[in-house]
Amino acid sequence: MPDANNTAANAPGQGGASDALLRLIADSVPALMAYFDVPQLRCRFANQGYAAYNGHSTDSILGLTVQEAIGDKAWAAIEPHVERSMQGEHVKYTREQTLPNGEARMIEVNLIPHFDGNAHQQGSFVLITDITERWRAERTVRQSEERMRKFTEATEEAIVFHRDGIITDGNEALTRLTGYALAEVSGLSIFNFISPEWRTVALDYTRSGREDPYEVTIRHKDGHAIPVEVVGKTMPLHHADYRIVVVRDITARKQAQEREAFIALHDPLTQLPNRHFLMEQLSQVLSLARRRHGRVAVLFVNLDHFKTVNDSLGHHAGDQLLCNVAERLRQGVRDADVVARLGGDEFVVVLTDVQGQDDAARVADKLLASMHGALTVDQLPLTISPSIGISLFPEHAATSDALLRCADAAMHHAKDSGRGNRQFYAPGMDAGGIDVLRHERQLRDAIQTNAFVLHYQPQMCLADGSLKGLEALVRWQHPERGLVGPDEFITFSESRGLITPIGRWVMREACRQLKTWQDQGLAMVPVAVNLSALEFRQRDVAGEIAAVLRDTGLAPEFLEIELTESVLMHQTGDVLNTLNAIKSLGVGISIDDFGTGYSSLAYLKRYPIDKLKIDRSFVVDTPGSADDVAIVTAIVQMGRSLQIMTVAEGVETPAQVDFLAGLGCDMIQGRVVSMPMDIPDAQRWLLEFKP
Repeated sequence: MPDANNTAANAPGQGGASDALLRLIADSVPALMAYFDVPQLRCRFANQGYAAYNGHSTDSILGLTVQEAIGDKAWAAIEPHVERSMQGEHVKYTREQTLPNGEARMIEVNLIPHFDGNAHQQGSFVLITDITERWRAERTVRQSEERMRKFTEATEEAIVFHRDGIITDGNEALTRLTGYALAEVSGLSIFNFISPEWRTVALDYTRSGREDPYEVTIRHKDGHAIPVEVVGKTMPLHHADYRIVVVRDITARKQAQEREAFIALHDPLTQLPNRHFLMEQLSQVLSLARRRHGRVAVLFVNLDHFKTVNDSLGHHAGDQLLCNVAERLRQGVRDADVVARLGGDEFVVVLTDVQGQDDAARVADKLLASMHGALTVDQLPLTISPSIGISLFPEHAATSDALLRCADAAMHHAKDSGRGNRQFYAPGMDAGGIDVLRHERQLRDAIQTNAFVLHYQPQMCLADGSLKGLEALVRWQHPERGLVGPDEFITFSESRGLITPIGRWVMREACRQLKTWQDQGLAMVPVAVNLSALEFRQRDVAGEIAAVLRDTGLAPEFLEIELTESVLMHQTGDVLNTLNAIKSLGVGISIDDFGTGYSSLAYLKRYPIDKLKIDRSFVVDTPGSADDVAIVTAIVQMGRSLQIMTVAEGVETPAQVDFLAGLGCDMIQGRVVSMPMDIPDAQRWLLEFKP
């Protein structure tokens, strides 16, 4: 290129091998190049492209000024840029030109000042590049972006742009949806605003380039969650892939879906689960109970004389009453339990975890008590009572439908028994005469084949933790239903005159088994055997006990007879004589379920009683229930005063153990010691037991 010593005669391109090479290079590049001196601005060099672009040859353009070379119109457009270049500034600008054929072209011009070794400007080098294609592409992009901007501002849906997850832009709807200003989110990861549990889903969606709708949850600036539907699209812009994401708030849709799902599964009046939902929940409860070997109670509740309310006060009053009853049922059970309305005035309560009949009875009595007070409907006080039927899993049935049928049958039995009470299911309640006869035949077959087994539950001394006794509990090995508890067949066997052979078998088997264990060096403690009131009155109990002890070889002090208070209600000479005869044998006498009967406490003084077994219904809520604490305290103190030992049944927690020990209760029996065990499990327990 020219330097301070260059002249027009020896300017580049005028001769020599180096000039020829320079000319070849300059004419070969696609850019337009020229050199003008300062201050005359006369052309000292131009390649073929520059000369031809302005209508000259490489020779004819030499010596022309810029204005002469490009024309007056073009000179007027570029003169300000040239002036800046003559001041030594590197100037870069673009200029649109229209070709003779009318085509618009865009050029980029670089004016590069040339200085000598003393920093004096000698000239200016001109480099012109045609950038029409890039200009057109950028104009198209700008037009596209402008259309997109107008679109994003017009829509109510939030739109966000991001590249590799980094937010670059968004519309006003995005700020309204999230509570963030655009400046607060720009430059941050879009995944920061997605709820943690959905981030993996969103990342997989974006990385795979999917463009189908999907749902996630985002977080508002104030922290609350917003369910949204998201659609992402990939847009190639400026040689880089951007993602445009449309975010639609679907809160209203989700609420509608939840409402529809709720209505499908709930009673619209009381908001309780309906029959369909009840059966689903009951099925799940039973499945869990089977895995955990637990128990479940189903209470079928029907309002007595509800039709009178509807007929007298109208259906509006009836609806208010149903809602009031539903609320009292909800408040009367635990959160884990289920309360449902089947329809009309029929409700069902599922107790998800009970230990047995006593637990269910206690809850049913609580619900009955909750209905005893006056209910106000349309400012009128109403009194109403429910009849409650109760069925138990697995004792009464093994399936949801069967349990519900049994509870329904028991409820009708409660209606027949005077209303306003609760009744447990018993075989025959839901069956016709043929089923009753079939059940009786199966029970008779069981007696003939000794299809019964005994389970044993330990009794422990509170003072030193030693084993003080075992209670024998009978089970029926039913041919169809497996092991059946006594609640299901003892009452029925009494009504059919079959209790005596069952009772004889239980006593003999309990004594035989205990003697076997004692011969092995185990269980040097009494075994307790229950006698029903019917057995006690119908049999020569003392004579049979003596025979059993003689036949099995068990010493009398290792047998206890458990009687209910109903036996002692008949204050006759026969009862006293029988008890004295049993006592003379050396056999112990206990009162089972003490406190639940209605007999006079005078029998505690009159009869030879060794132990009082405090009913588990009084123990289960201690020490939390002040009423139960008072009852248990009174029984223990009374037993101590009369020198009668006390045994607490149904003890389940360490807190109950501490409470009873503090009172001076003698013994405990319940899950905290051990559940009832079959013979192999009981033998293992006895071998491993260490006080």
